[in-house]
Amino acid sequence: MSLASGFAHGVHPPEAKGLTAQVPIRRMPFPAEIVLPLRQHAGKPARLCVKVGDRVERGDKVGEADGFMSVPIHASAAGTVADVDWWPHPDGSMAMAVRITVDPYAAQIPRPRMVPKWAGLSVEEVVQAVQDAGVVGLGGAAFPTHVKLAPPKEYAVHTLIVNGAECEPYLTSDHRTMAEYPDRVHFGIRVLMQTLGVQKAVIGVERNKPDAIEALRRAIPQDLDITVLPLTVKYPQGAEKMLIHAVTGTEVPSGKLPVSVGVVVQNVGSAAAIAEVFETGLPLIERIVTVTGHGLRRPANLIVPVGTKLRDLLAHCDGMTPDAAEVIVGGPMMGMAQADLDAPVTKGTTGVVVLARHETRGERVYPCIHCGRCLDACPVFLNPSLLGDLARVDRYEEMAEAHLADCMLCGSCSFVCPSNIPLSQLFQVSKAALKRLKAAS
Repeated sequence: MSLASGFAHGVHPPEAKGLTAQVPIRRMPFPAEIVLPLRQHAGKPARLCVKVGDRVERGDKVGEADGFMSVPIHASAAGTVADVDWWPHPDGSMAMAVRITVDPYAAQIPRPRMVPKWAGLSVEEVVQAVQDAGVVGLGGAAFPTHVKLAPPKEYAVHTLIVNGAECEPYLTSDHRTMAEYPDRVHFGIRVLMQTLGVQKAVIGVERNKPDAIEALRRAIPQDLDITVLPLTVKYPQGAEKMLIHAVTGTEVPSGKLPVSVGVVVQNVGSAAAIAEVFETGLPLIERIVTVTGHGLRRPANLIVPVGTKLRDLLAHCDGMTPDAAEVIVGGPMMGMAQADLDAPVTKGTTGVVVLARHETRGERVYPCIHCGRCLDACPVFLNPSLLGDLARVDRYEEMAEAHLADCMLCGSCSFVCPSNIPLSQLFQVSKAALKRLKAAS
């Protein structure tokens, strides 16, 4: 397999990106209320630092970072703290959240620069500034960005890979970011390269985004070694290990992180966010979200204040069509179907997809026919059929022995299953059950 030809296995779901691929990014007005969960990132949730009745300005902290593997949460609009209580989270759980009544007469001018200018800062100061700004991976996983900028000393990082694949169907927020803000992307890459001490960066972009590839290539700074590499259009091309293999030809060993092969991967939206943080001095309080689907009246790519309720976001897009059947936060392959439209947009919300009835699959599940399609689809060479059988009878320890930890929950197996078995969902529940078992032992 040649470099950039992709990876073995994977699937080809309908792209469905035409709804928003050429729709320019626009800014959404501030809603009447924002809801900020203290748990918006991988790691430890932020620690509450406001109380009911407090006045907050745009960019003020409402939650402090609670340790190194944590980031703060900032108010995305000026207003008054109306409540601090449990609130529906997009992941289906309840989370402690700060509700802010937005001041309709506020100028929404942020406080003076809260993030220092990056020129002249030491590596440690840049890492601290990125953490203080609350920057996380904007590709969906919401892993704290500053942690990736401080890899363990025993690993020699030589390459930065910037993930512009955006392989999930429907989603185009990264595509529009690259096409409209290529200079911002490159500025973020400059900060990342200098902080990591690497001399080489590669931006991997699927070939179905030719305008983004061209925009990025035209904007490459003359003094940086940055390559824009077109990638095969295949899902899940944007998964870290798949992307590393496609770009470098190197396989990340099972159970290891990308730094073990000298690579750090950052989402293209995260690079742009870092640039914006250092350009404006504002923390991460808004993000670009694709709002799309055949069940939505007016699909769009929007700059959305973090904490905007899904119902307000959908209303801004003229609401749902009569045949709308399902609202998903994220893409249809790895996203989460929503039971409550009061759940807010978080830092990790890449998109909101409204599926029409004809786009959804039936709820009836049939017995496994052992056709082997899931084995051919799995990009990490697991046996989803076997894992599914074990999951249904709660044999979690045996699932661990069958390498459940390597499962990325990409949904490829569920997509190709002719029996409509929700394999990916079974594995997600099993991973959580295994975690509980380990904690109890």
